[in-house]
Amino acid sequence: MAALDATPDDSAVIARETEQAAAPPAADPIPLGLACFIMGAVALGLTLVGAVPARAVGAPLPIILAATGLGLVITTVWAAALGQTAVAAVFGIFGAFWLSYFVLVTGLIRGWFGIRLVDIVATQELFLITWLVVVAMLTLATLRLPLAFTVVFVLVTLAVLLVLLGVENASNGLLKTGGYVLLAAAVSGVYVFFSSLSVATGGKPLPLGKPTLGR
Repeated sequence: MAALDATPDDSAVIARETEQAAAPPAADPIPLGLACFIMGAVALGLTLVGAVPARAVGAPLPIILAATGLGLVITTVWAAALGQTAVAAVFGIFGAFWLSYFVLVTGLIRGWFGIRLVDIVATQELFLITWLVVVAMLTLATLRLPLAFTVVFVLVTLAVLLVLLGVENASNGLLKTGGYVLLAAAVSGVYVFFSSLSVATGGKPLPLGKPTLGR
């Protein structure tokens, strides 16, 4: 009876709400970006903890280039097209990391850059220090995101630091610890991935925690 008595304005509101309820969730590039990040983190983490022989340093490169690097470039372009500046920045930075890691390792293996054997450690240190600064900067700049995202960023920062210390001190123990921390970052990413994909499929998000900094 109430529906029959609705005014034209009420009918328009009801129709609009019905359309919104029936509409699919808005496009979101985050699940794709998270999945691509997780692939690279798992591949590199397993390499660092010794799942493959130390001589097989190039083992994760196919995944890092063709899945993680390329996938994060696609995610970045998608997010930018939607006007999602923060999302594009985060995945663009991570995409740059993985692609530069591929170039570094491939270049050292194949001697692309004319770097002598005695300078390989210093080259790796330069790479890791640069990315430690960038990832730490990204972590601090995104403290307004839900806590689950901050956890991922902090773990990645810690992993880079541990690998840097492992390279500087020629410590397999520190390198393995860095690998385990990177795998922990991948696990944290899996949790956020399930939350994002739940929303994308019409469900509710998982609890992601309050931001470290208030909005």
